[in-house]
Amino acid sequence: MSERFHVPSASRPIRSAAAILVLCGVWACGAVGLGGARGVTISGSDTMLELNRRLAAAFMQAHPQIPVRVVGGGTGAGISALVAGDVDLAAASRPLAAAEVAAIHDRYRTLGVRFLLARDALSVYLHPSNPLTDLSSADLKRLFAGEIESWAELGGDSRAVSVVIRPPTSGSHRFFRDHVLRGSPYSASAAVAPRTDDVLAMVAADPGAIGFGGLAHGPNLVHCAVDGVRPIEENVRQGLYPLTRYLVYYASAPPEGHTRIFVDWCLSAEGQQIVREVGFVPLWSPPS
Repeated sequence: MSERFHVPSASRPIRSAAAILVLCGVWACGAVGLGGARGVTISGSDTMLELNRRLAAAFMQAHPQIPVRVVGGGTGAGISALVAGDVDLAAASRPLAAAEVAAIHDRYRTLGVRFLLARDALSVYLHPSNPLTDLSSADLKRLFAGEIESWAELGGDSRAVSVVIRPPTSGSHRFFRDHVLRGSPYSASAAVAPRTDDVLAMVAADPGAIGFGGLAHGPNLVHCAVDGVRPIEENVRQGLYPLTRYLVYYASAPPEGHTRIFVDWCLSAEGQQIVREVGFVPLWSPPS
């Protein structure tokens, strides 16, 4: 999180609190981004949508001369927009895929730039009436693969299991598949919810449902423990919870102008306080 790479002296350095991994292979690409002179555009992760909106609103209060536009659509859509040059920052809840890195390199002759923004736990949501509150990684794999059809098989009641997942464009979809299903397919009978809010509504309406989404969402649902570890801030910060991840911004090259100002601000005490207020885990806590 604290690792740094050299950025050419022509750019002012990001503040020391910034957690940044620069993956840029060729600085001479000349890509400044849309935010260089006329505001900042962000697209991507649905998990991060409320966070991005809150950050944008607070930033524009402090910098009324710099407009920030935020849209969702999923991590995949945000990265595609970044590759196309339609946005300055792609909001993502997963690492770049190899094909996405290749697409950025083909267009911009860089490998992109990643800014760590917050830590998150991909929570597993259960209905409050479900007596189970702790599931093993192995059980989660079997549940989401469709191999367990009744909660009774895990010591619960006799209700049928209803699996709810996000679409393939979602970073949460890919992260969960990679880390829980280990690349295996989701259940063919899984219901696909376009947004996190839809996952929450479907799980809240069905006592037999199970879904997943960001830690900051679904306070009325059970965020079950995984392998005996609860998805709470202390466990997420220490990396103890198995489904801990970073929420990040990607740029096609080291940003300048308005985009650089916005990213710096998000990594400041003001920005990280909003991370906490939204319900995610800030990268660092300001001194008391």
